[in-house]
Amino acid sequence: MQCLTLIRPQRATLQILPCTVSQLLSVSEVNDAFVIGDCEVNQVSVVGVIRRFVPFLSNIQYSVDDMTGPPIDVKQWVNTEDSSVMSTFAPGTYVKVSGSLRNLKGQRSLLANDIRCVEDLNEITSHMLEVVQSHMQLFGNAFGKAADMNMNTTAASMSTTVQGYNMRSDGHSEGIFQNGLSTILDQVLSVIRRCSPHDVGISFQDLRKHLGYLNIADIRESLDFLVNEGHVFSTIDEHHFKSTDYETS
Repeated sequence: MQCLTLIRPQRATLQILPCTVSQLLSVSEVNDAFVIGDCEVNQVSVVGVIRRFVPFLSNIQYSVDDMTGPPIDVKQWVNTEDSSVMSTFAPGTYVKVSGSLRNLKGQRSLLANDIRCVEDLNEITSHMLEVVQSHMQLFGNAFGKAADMNMNTTAASMSTTVQGYNMRSDGHSEGIFQNGLSTILDQVLSVIRRCSPHDVGISFQDLRKHLGYLNIADIRESLDFLVNEGHVFSTIDEHHFKSTDYETS
């Protein structure tokens, strides 16, 4: 009796797929491989802002946020033979990251092959258009119409955010908004304003939950500054806060 051998068709492997952080966090995982449709995702690229970084002896870990979802962790290995050529990027810097998606104990992250500064803010919009185009090629016009609306909203949101950044000659963004506040200060104040309608305002613990991508020290320093400058005041105790311009906003 002749045996028949079933041969499964191999998935196509994408080269470098432009993505948003939200897509990377929600992409399907099949047999230890990340898959979009019938294609296996190997290398991806994202564009976002550095929220924080932690240097280690063998690697540097960044938190990159593109405003489509929670920030994603990015690890870049350090060349120990020539560590002098390794550049680090400060919080508030817009970067483009190319690398491979990883899943460690349910936590997704990027292993970066390359990280570079975004020197022209038009590149953010360009990246979003590339995301739409590449996924339209994978899923057709049905995806494209829905994605186009979503990406337009995201691009508009990011463009509004970066209007407050001054790009220096080295490509780094200073992160100063029109109200004179830095990126982190503006984010802390925005959350407090949204919660100011509550009788007691917002507690420090709830503020931490809203700003989970920031470390505690940055939040405390921001609160001290905002209180001293008259933007924020404490309510029932020193751990609850409201915005001073809530009633007039």
